Amino acid sequence: MIFEQIEVGNMQNFSYIIGDEKSKEGAIVDAGWEPEKLVEAAKNKEIKVKYILLTHTHYDHVNSLGKLFEMTKAKIIVHEGDAKDIEDLGLPYTKVIDGDKINVGKLKIEVLHTPGHTPGSVCYLAENKLVTGDTLFVEAVGRIDLPGGDIEQMYRSLQKLKSM
Repeated sequence: MIFEQIEVGNMQNFSYIIGDEKSKEGAIVDAGWEPEKLVEAAKNKEIKVKYILLTHTHYDHVNSLGKLFEMTKAKIIVHEGDAKDIEDLGLPYTKVIDGDKINVGKLKIEVLHTPGHTPGSVCYLAENKLVTGDTLFVEAVGRIDLPGGDIEQMYRSLQKLKSM
């Protein structure tokens, strides 16, 4: 598996390149900032970007979604709980739910619905790597004081991750 964390923007955001080494198919997780940097990183790994996976739809995670889609023509994946937030962009997208699997070459990426930060927040599990978006940070958890945040849902989501 190809897995690269890339710092983007000025808000300490991360995007990720996840790919299948054999087929060279891949995904970019979150499209907040610097789409050119993300596409270049994928190109350097010889990855053909087939998917743009969104962990949630706050501005700092979708700011460059339109540009990234234009550059890659990749399939946009968003949880059904946040899909309404990107409808105004006029981009095609596919809704997912908890437990869905996204096939990237022979690599299977599992969708884990982890609401609390937003109703449609998800984590993505690829082999032994977990991309948590704003559900879980190093030494912190995602904010719950923004619209759509819910402390009880966040607690349940963190317990779900803890039990893995």
